[in-house]
Amino acid sequence: MDWHIEREPGVIGDWPQNEEGESVAPAFLTHISGNQLDIGLTKSLLTSFGIPMLFRYPNNGELGTVILGFAGGGADVYVPETMLEDAKNIINTDNIIEEET
Repeated sequence: MDWHIEREPGVIGDWPQNEEGESVAPAFLTHISGNQLDIGLTKSLLTSFGIPMLFRYPNNGELGTVILGFAGGGADVYVPETMLEDAKNIINTDNIIEEET
């Protein structure tokens, strides 16, 4: 399994730690298909709310990001298990409130 830690500029803090001083376990948030725009949007949303993230690029996707500039197989997104519900609410587009005109 290949892991890639995303540390975007402006993320508040680092990966959280438990009472024993160990890193909180990562929890699966979502799989993003091979669309680079969707991957960038998810990164921006999570970063803006200070949620650190791990990306796993299946099927040698990291090599694709080096050669082609994007991961054709998409990316699996993981967040700290203590922040999973918040992250789900942030990326859930059903929660978007439309303004009344």
